[in-house]
Amino acid sequence: MKILSCGIHGFSESLGIDVDELRVYWKLDTDNVHEKQVAYRLLVSTKKPTSNNAVDLIGDCYDSGRVEGNKQRNVVCAPAKGFRATTFHYWAVQIWNEHGDLATSSLNEFYTSYPQSSRLLPPYSMNQTYMPHSSLIFRTWFENEDARWKAVWIGDGGDKPIYIRKAFSLDKPISQVIVFASGLGHFNLSVNGQPTSAHVLDPGWTNYHRTVQFVGYDVTRFLNSGENVVGAHVGNGFYAGDQGDRFFWPMYEDNTYVRYGNELCFFAEVHVHYEDGTHECIISDPSWSVRKSATTLANIYASEDHDARHYPVGWDSPGFVSNDWSPAKPLTGPRGKLRYQSQPPVVLHNTFIPVKQTTVEPGVVVFDLGQNSSIVPCVVVRGKAGQEYRVKYAETLGPDGRVFMPDPLFKQFETHVYSKVVLSGRTETEEWSPDFSFTSARYIQIEGASLPGDTSDLPVIHSVTARHISSAAAHLGSVTTDKDDVNALINACYWTFSSNIFSYHTDCPQIEKFGWLEVTSLLFPATQYVRDMEDVYTKILDDIIEAQESSGLVPTMAPLVRYMCGPMHDTITWGGAICLLPEMIKRYYGSTAVFKKCYPACVRYMEYMRTRERDGGLIEHGLGDWGRDIAYGNHQANIETAIYYQCLRNVAMMAGELGLPEDEAKYTTWADRIYSVYNSHLLVTDKTDYPYAYYTSRDEPGVRDRTMVAQAMALQFNLVPTHIKADVKSAFVAAAEDSGHVMLAGEIGLKYLWNTLADPGVDRPDIVLDMARQEEHPSLMRFLRRGETTLLEFFQDACRSKCHDMLGTIYEWFYAYALGVQPLSDAYRTWQLRPAFKAEFDYLEGSVESPYGLIKIKFDRRERTDGVAIVTVRVPTSTTCELMLPSSSSIVEVQRLPDDDVRVHSGPIVHLLQGDYILKLKP
Repeated sequence: MKILSCGIHGFSESLGIDVDELRVYWKLDTDNVHEKQVAYRLLVSTKKPTSNNAVDLIGDCYDSGRVEGNKQRNVVCAPAKGFRATTFHYWAVQIWNEHGDLATSSLNEFYTSYPQSSRLLPPYSMNQTYMPHSSLIFRTWFENEDARWKAVWIGDGGDKPIYIRKAFSLDKPISQVIVFASGLGHFNLSVNGQPTSAHVLDPGWTNYHRTVQFVGYDVTRFLNSGENVVGAHVGNGFYAGDQGDRFFWPMYEDNTYVRYGNELCFFAEVHVHYEDGTHECIISDPSWSVRKSATTLANIYASEDHDARHYPVGWDSPGFVSNDWSPAKPLTGPRGKLRYQSQPPVVLHNTFIPVKQTTVEPGVVVFDLGQNSSIVPCVVVRGKAGQEYRVKYAETLGPDGRVFMPDPLFKQFETHVYSKVVLSGRTETEEWSPDFSFTSARYIQIEGASLPGDTSDLPVIHSVTARHISSAAAHLGSVTTDKDDVNALINACYWTFSSNIFSYHTDCPQIEKFGWLEVTSLLFPATQYVRDMEDVYTKILDDIIEAQESSGLVPTMAPLVRYMCGPMHDTITWGGAICLLPEMIKRYYGSTAVFKKCYPACVRYMEYMRTRERDGGLIEHGLGDWGRDIAYGNHQANIETAIYYQCLRNVAMMAGELGLPEDEAKYTTWADRIYSVYNSHLLVTDKTDYPYAYYTSRDEPGVRDRTMVAQAMALQFNLVPTHIKADVKSAFVAAAEDSGHVMLAGEIGLKYLWNTLADPGVDRPDIVLDMARQEEHPSLMRFLRRGETTLLEFFQDACRSKCHDMLGTIYEWFYAYALGVQPLSDAYRTWQLRPAFKAEFDYLEGSVESPYGLIKIKFDRRERTDGVAIVTVRVPTSTTCELMLPSSSSIVEVQRLPDDDVRVHSGPIVHLLQGDYILKLKP
């Protein structure tokens, strides 16, 4: 047995850890079917072994000692004295198997910022000039010099993009150099003319009045002896949003726009560790230099203006003469306290090369990237100094072949979203990409330029490409089938999801860019098959806690940047994410690290929701099944009360995990009350309308309907009494048949339709695919037949937004049902494989990198007439696969590789231990 990898829950990167308690995990691998971990030991040290071998690590910071058990996730590391500030920490895991054999992980490391500061203060501001830290009133802030931030927020006092630089000398050999930095709204950091990382749009978007994220960079490889330069390019983002004369969404009713601050600001601490063991900290202060950027407008809604004539070539490299630069001003900076950027950074992924280019009129060229997604363009042109071209974007082309916005209410997005670029004439070709903005687009329109061969005097376009921009969260899974239209839908879902995951999860990277919260819980089960989302959702929980209002209400978005009213502000299917996400993190990643910080907020939210109860416990004041017939309030009582019930169950579970038995009993009793009220008002058992019990909505008082959504919500949230579950499933199927297999649901109900259609006792994959393939809307395949490559906001052809992920909940079905993989216990320690014999697929292949290791599945019954399927399965080490067969009479021949032995089992359930298998299944 060996340890494949280790990690820290909730931290994608580890250069700036700012907490005194961590939770770690590791993955194992073995070829032995019965070998298992029976004990572990976790060691953390501030001394790196001279051998650079983890076997020689001494746990002077933390040593768990030998701990009996097979635990590999959610392992607490909490040194008695905390972690030392601005120090490298080295850690390793040892594990023993049942024979006493010892395995040691490779050496892991993290670097701390200031854990003991408990985020009490941000980098201190210009107040130091008037009230120096020697003042008694500031003594408690500054008495621990080693454990506090020292840098100063700096800038030029304005709200337009700026360059900031600092030259310094290194006169003795360095060991390692770490930079902590933040620039608001966003910044790019360079050292000696080189980007310090692949990050873009650092730091993550937060409520800057409460929290400001900083980022850690290892810049050792960029530094030289002698003069070095640190440079930062700072732009607006949402922090100091700059509309200019373009489109900008976060508006108040009086057309002023939302800002957290009015001065772009930057801070940095450069921690230089020398080979002789000494440590120097170079801080941002007025000794740094600043000047305006050549980028004069940085509107995050894909509008930037850049005049290359004013770009100071070499500004972030040694030897640059900065005659027109000024000393940086110390600024008050943001209100928020510093927190390490724990979620994965935003980075650039795939490069799109246009599949088509069209000159729609002289000087206007449209490029088709072939795929809609969130992008950052790159344009290379040749021209003269002072010549100008414009770059526009669209998800749709109009009849004239130009970029087009179908929604007349958002025509500004067609006319007032563009970047204006002025050439310098310094080089033969000039390349431009936006630094501080992105959008969703398939089409790029260049105005004021021409293609090679044009005889006009316009700038000549050398090339146009685009990079997909998204979270750096690791890609975990894939699935493919033998049906081309299904594969196209899977692909469209993937690109839509990927285009909406940044430092938060939005549902639209084009028009809105907001952190709407319903998609976090709706799509968590789907996204976890594709991306490692634990760290993203952990950060989102911080955003939600900070958005919570004094009444306990959790609004519909976090960070909250555009204040909505009524049900657009207060609806539990959105705000309930505060209670739903912690349980999902536990279920899919096996971590309870977020429980302690989330629990008080969950309690306050439930107390608020108590004040909104009707008729003894129903909730029905929100958006209901949003998205049905575009925006149609329906099923409020069914949906919102079911979510309320689940939130209460989750709060009770968290109370139990936190050792609060009285609270656990309280919320269990509360949930039981809601269960009773739900059934007393919505369950119909008299069988006068149908020969079975069913659930009705309260959409039309006095009218008893029987909808798919009403049955699905009750079934999926375990609100149905056991003795009538078969009745309710019959009611669900009957409603689906009566609909003609049409998706009569909005974004909330749709997820639970798919889940119910996959449930044992229903098991109707034919209805799932019929619904998806409808000729007319609502239809997912209609999008694809019309040439779309991502999912639209609503079921309509001429839709304003064509990269909305809220309708993509069917993606979960493709993994959990079609491929057949879903967890039965936390983090897939036990997981189910349920081959989709009743589906139309004769071939499926896919994989999921589970928290314990790689799950691989191949299902093949092509060219067979006996109904037998050959299934290959990889069961990761430390997990058990529960193979679920169609019936108790099913037979499976099991061969564990590389053995030749074949064992025969009969259904309905067969357990497979860790290893690789070939299965011959006869249903």
